[in-house]
Amino acid sequence: MAVIETKSLTKYYGKSRGIEGLDLEVNEGEVFGFLGPNGAGKTTTIRSLLGLIMPTGGSASVFGLDIVRDSVAIRARTGYIPGDPSFYPKMTGHDLLDYLANFRPGNPPVLRDELTRRFDLDLSKRCKDYSRGNKQKLAIVVAFMHDPDLLVLDEPTLGLDPFMQKEFYSLMEDFRQRGKTVLLSSHILGDVDKTCERVGIIKEGKLVTVEKVHELESKKVHRVTAIFSDEVKTGEFDLPGVSITRQNDRSIELKIKGEIDPVIKALARHKLVDLDFEHASLEEIFLEFYGDEA
Repeated sequence: MAVIETKSLTKYYGKSRGIEGLDLEVNEGEVFGFLGPNGAGKTTTIRSLLGLIMPTGGSASVFGLDIVRDSVAIRARTGYIPGDPSFYPKMTGHDLLDYLANFRPGNPPVLRDELTRRFDLDLSKRCKDYSRGNKQKLAIVVAFMHDPDLLVLDEPTLGLDPFMQKEFYSLMEDFRQRGKTVLLSSHILGDVDKTCERVGIIKEGKLVTVEKVHELESKKVHRVTAIFSDEVKTGEFDLPGVSITRQNDRSIELKIKGEIDPVIKALARHKLVDLDFEHASLEEIFLEFYGDEA
């Protein structure tokens, strides 16, 4: 069942494009990555789904509920981390969580204490005294503490140190195993690489592609670094689908899109001192969709 479904969803800010004709499905129980550079339409999509802004055209539903008519009912079942979380500066973390819990009297914050310990968050401090990382931890607790059915996360690991990022990925896996649904918007490829099953890439307000993460990673893009004992002539690796990223007399770095057999044969004409052969990272594949624009 699709928890999130959009049909030709469109949002314009005056004459400026936010998103246009967006068709997207996020299935129940999946962690769906939503990728794109700043200004591509990720945050506009999220705010539209949560009823924080009204769409210009098209339609969308969450839990089968209309995002315009039923936005309150949708938010009651949703945890949300905005891309720029802010809190009442004079409240302590403890006071803030109490205050926000009052908005969901029938849905107690059952995970609050566990999350506070898990992310080592001092709730006695006032929000204005929190560092960037601690504000992000607080945003995570707010989003997850009611054990929501859907999590909508906009750049959720910004400001977290590597240890806390690892803890966040573990938390995501816990929710996934319990059948929760997650829409994760990020330009940090590690977030998507470590947590998501499918990924949608948005460009200029339109969906470019939706693919499984392992299928993206298996696309035929490779990076090769070779070191030779003899000199390599210029132009020897000018082959179809091959671009030279760095070269000197006795070493070369190549990016290969497509068949690798011609490259292997060209390498075999020389005595190799060292050879490093890598599959493309998800980031490199992402850049293939965007080219220089990214």
